[in-house]
Amino acid sequence: MDFTPTPRAQALHKQLQRFMDDLVLPSLPEWHRWDDAAAYPLDVVEPLKAQARALGLWNLCLPDLRDGQPGTRLSSLEYAPLAETMGSVPWSAEVFNCNAPDSGTMALLLQHADAQQTERWLLPLLRGEIRSCFAMSEPDVASSDPTQLQTRLQRTGDGWVIHGRKWFITGAAHPHCRLAVVMGVSDGEGAHARHSILLVPMDSPGLIVERNIPMLDHQASEGHCELVFREVHVGPEALLGEAGQGFALAQARLGPGRVHHAMRSIGQCELALALMCERAQERRAFGQRIGDHANVQEWIACSRVEIDQARLLVLRTAWRLDREDAIALRADVAAIKLVTARLQQRVLDRAIQVFGAMGLSPDTPLARLWAWGRALRLLDGPDEVHLRSIARHELRRQREAAGATRAAHLRRWRDPRST
Repeated sequence: MDFTPTPRAQALHKQLQRFMDDLVLPSLPEWHRWDDAAAYPLDVVEPLKAQARALGLWNLCLPDLRDGQPGTRLSSLEYAPLAETMGSVPWSAEVFNCNAPDSGTMALLLQHADAQQTERWLLPLLRGEIRSCFAMSEPDVASSDPTQLQTRLQRTGDGWVIHGRKWFITGAAHPHCRLAVVMGVSDGEGAHARHSILLVPMDSPGLIVERNIPMLDHQASEGHCELVFREVHVGPEALLGEAGQGFALAQARLGPGRVHHAMRSIGQCELALALMCERAQERRAFGQRIGDHANVQEWIACSRVEIDQARLLVLRTAWRLDREDAIALRADVAAIKLVTARLQQRVLDRAIQVFGAMGLSPDTPLARLWAWGRALRLLDGPDEVHLRSIARHELRRQREAAGATRAAHLRRWRDPRST
């Protein structure tokens, strides 16, 4: 395995870092003034988007773009370091049209949208003209098990009717959100063949944004919303792929998206470590710098090692995703999600401890990054679900390996000359 970035990826990374330093970081104060008022700062983001697209820093996260579609084709491995850099300013991914959930929505539509869906939804998303949300999680069931979803997608003579309630739907309060990608139960037999996905306009009669739910007492301006679907009618053209394929479609979009999330988390950990080191060298207590205390040095050293370990694990998964089927790599994808969310909790907690009371305040990004890391341990499935998935994969692998070993031993027992 070789994780060395290609010359093209290195050049794009340098260009991206200059853009972040020269344009995004100076915009932070204005962004926070808007966000603290729970108003999405379009006046900050839209000019930056126009500049990024003009420079070719656009749709960097999509390897499968077709001719004539706007964006820069990068593999998962090439894109990973760029996602890490974007992670240091969490909202900056939208500047480059690489933000969640749109990156996953665009990848899904690139593979499965028909010509009409491409024209209505995919192309405006690729141009950054609209935003989307992915409506799967529900309040009344454990959404980490999608087979329990209760939202009903009922066929009618002229299309579909949707009944249900979704919540913690990221991006639904964004002023440019025009599309809800809705997963629900339709028809079909078998636990994983009963789901379908519909492309639902956000202005559909009966679709109500009930509330924007605060997470750990912070209300994101783009929204983590509760949506209600009361007899929402859509035409037959709303069906993405085929009826009953929804579960498989939703699983397929997770692999690359989790690489993006994981690398952004690592970027936030790198920022926290840099701030921790700066604080440790400038702050004094009990006659010496904080960084001279053994426990603080241990926090810094552990953070450095753990970040590097997590990065290597994510890069290996990205490398494999470029070569293998995402479904076959479910355990690897689960592992990077688990490891990086827990890493973010540890590193941010250490950084907050070094900063003391300031670390709890809005004077640093640490408290909000810690809160996002805590949320990541539930979003896209809780830690326990990923641990279960990894354990099952490992037990199955060991059983198969043990079976092969036993067979080899039996052959040698019957014929000692065998090797």
